[in-house]
Amino acid sequence: MTGKVVFLDRASLKAQVRKPAFADEYVEFEKTTSQQIVERLQGATVAITNKVPLREETLKQLPRLKMIAVAATGYDVIDIPYCKAHGIAVANIRNYATHTVPEHAFALILALRRNILAYREDVEAGVWQKSDQFCFFTHTIGDLHGATLGIIGEGVLGRATAHIAEKGFGMRVLYADHVPPKMEGVTFTPMEQVLAESDVISLHCPLTPDTKNIIGINELRKMKRSAILINTSRGGLVDEAALIQALDEGLIAGAGFDVITSEPPKNGHPFLDIRRPNFILTPHVAWASDGAMQFLADQLIDNIEAWQKGTPQHLVT
Repeated sequence: MTGKVVFLDRASLKAQVRKPAFADEYVEFEKTTSQQIVERLQGATVAITNKVPLREETLKQLPRLKMIAVAATGYDVIDIPYCKAHGIAVANIRNYATHTVPEHAFALILALRRNILAYREDVEAGVWQKSDQFCFFTHTIGDLHGATLGIIGEGVLGRATAHIAEKGFGMRVLYADHVPPKMEGVTFTPMEQVLAESDVISLHCPLTPDTKNIIGINELRKMKRSAILINTSRGGLVDEAALIQALDEGLIAGAGFDVITSEPPKNGHPFLDIRRPNFILTPHVAWASDGAMQFLADQLIDNIEAWQKGTPQHLVT
């Protein structure tokens, strides 16, 4: 089978992307607006998208579309029920950021636990220069050794983060999830206990109706006041207004986020107004090491070619 393959938002991936072997036409667009989707996918059998949404009202205008290759692990931009009902295969990327996302999570964890931004601000403000000794103690510094890490989401990224915590820092790890543990030797811990006992909570679960706002004000109130919250997964997992309230009221010690509900924040976002050293926001780059992006690009085309050969892999539906 030959066919037309269209990449709707090529600019979202900084890597070499090979043309699918079977495609007689392969078209890349740097970015695509919602108004341009139908026109650009006319005649296409395969669509590649990272963040361009493909919903029912769009998909029903594309009768030749047979496969959607998501250039990411998360697939909440795709209308999965519609695709399942109409025989459109959807494949996502698996296991491509098993090192870079956990490393980014720990960059945030270390910066917050050791109050690195707060101390940098003090140095820039001249506090060190005015000190009468070689150092000063304006902020607490917490060790990771012996501390408890609570992980919500026991997928490959959650397990990789746990591995660093246990082997690299000597941390105690608690897994909280809505289903029994899938990995041999992992003990499931009730969510209430994870929230109460963890010094660090790190989110590694997909955004689904069940996980939307999984962390709200009630959950934040159950956390230690010395605890920090890390989200390198999806913005919708946390009630963002509740997080701001928790930081303002000192319910938790800090938070590090790589994701927000609306990306990029074209019309502003309340997180952008937070000016405090115990909150770190990075622009959805936890996944974006050079090596991880090339691995993603290669698997993306592998998924398409495997589907075309009748041996699909990494199917969501």
